[in-house]
Amino acid sequence: MGLWFLNGKNLKKYIKAALLLVTVLIMIVSLFAFDIMNYANRPAGTDGSLKFVVVERGEGFKKTIQSLKEAGIIKHPLKFRLFARLKRYDKMIKTGEYALSSSMPPALILDTMIKGKVYLHRITVPEGYNLQQIAGVVSGTGFGSKEEFLKIASDPSFVHEKKIEAETFEGYLYPDTYFFSKGDTIESIISTMTDKFWSVFSNKWGQRAKELGFSINEIITLASIIEKETASPYERPYISAVFHNRLKSGMKLESDPTVIYGIKNFNGDITQKDLLTSTPYNTYFIDSLPPGPIASPGYESIEAALYPAKSPYLFFVSKNDGTHFFSTKFSEHNDAVKKYQLRK
Repeated sequence: MGLWFLNGKNLKKYIKAALLLVTVLIMIVSLFAFDIMNYANRPAGTDGSLKFVVVERGEGFKKTIQSLKEAGIIKHPLKFRLFARLKRYDKMIKTGEYALSSSMPPALILDTMIKGKVYLHRITVPEGYNLQQIAGVVSGTGFGSKEEFLKIASDPSFVHEKKIEAETFEGYLYPDTYFFSKGDTIESIISTMTDKFWSVFSNKWGQRAKELGFSINEIITLASIIEKETASPYERPYISAVFHNRLKSGMKLESDPTVIYGIKNFNGDITQKDLLTSTPYNTYFIDSLPPGPIASPGYESIEAALYPAKSPYLFFVSKNDGTHFFSTKFSEHNDAVKKYQLRK
């Protein structure tokens, strides 16, 4: 029936009913919108413990919501979905691993994911760690296997691509604390550590190496030996002086850490047999630096290798308290060995 069949009185009633219906609909929509917005700012719980949710590439928003629900981070998937659609966030979620909790409001959860604030895993490389140890740290944090890391870190083409004149990354993965996301590859992790090395190794240091007649790889090799010989910043320039003086005099370096590096499956206790075993890294046999670094040296060890103390020392022996006794004569050194080592 068209409106032209209604008289004036009925028409007024119809208009009033229609207005009432529209008003009711507006109120319902407003209340619904208010409820959704209120929901968005209410955490699902009070548990602040972090749960990890991974958004895979190509994953639909429905699957993301399901993961959040299963992790106990949200309680009302439908409201979460409606709020996301109202804000047009459902198509803006970025892939990655997120650390979220039920104590976070849904609005904050969505904000975290649309901004790609992925969880960053902390990896700390201590000074003096070698490739084997660094591989263990990286794989232990969940980035590939130790074997995969060592394979990539020993790829000469990748090494040369990073402007390193060596066959492996040994010595060039700079000791520091790094943060990586789940999507980072082993190649990108190694690149980041190497880039950090080159940001520290200045042009001034490169020029200084040339002045000394050393290549950068030789300086890093020497620095790595200094790093393994002492943890005392004060002693490093003197340890360096001993090695520089020995190299100039044609003497063997006779450094135990180099011997240890050349032994496969070293059990932690160096023996006379180890010292007498010929390897490319046994500086009791070779009369020069070993073929490459034995660990990743820190800033102070690299600086000590480049700027040794002005000292005539040719020998040093551990005093078993974290420091060393330095001497210029072999007889003095022998007396120190008897005092600090043989007595032990």
